[in-house]
Amino acid sequence: MTTLAKTPKPPYYCVIFTSRLSNDTEGYAAMGTRMEALATTQAGFLGIESAREELGITVSYWQSLEAIKAWKQNAEHIEAQQMGKARWYSEFAIRISKVERDYFM
Repeated sequence: MTTLAKTPKPPYYCVIFTSRLSNDTEGYAAMGTRMEALATTQAGFLGIESAREELGITVSYWQSLEAIKAWKQNAEHIEAQQMGKARWYSEFAIRISKVERDYFM
């Protein structure tokens, strides 16, 4: 069972990655696991939540826009991005938002 990310008091940022997989998913699950592990080592990383079904949604949380930019420029992450565009995704969207309030139960 996946738990909710333990984020700090706002403000902080989130990257919302929404995708649909192509028919060629060889290596996708392993790369997803690797990217999640790698993200946890990045400065400014706060947490991640993901649901991957017909429509995949992954939300990662970050301290700053600079931390998000550094993650986007990580060499291994660039390789994963290229593989995603070339093979794994039939479509995707990336949205970056500032979280100003949050509520938990």
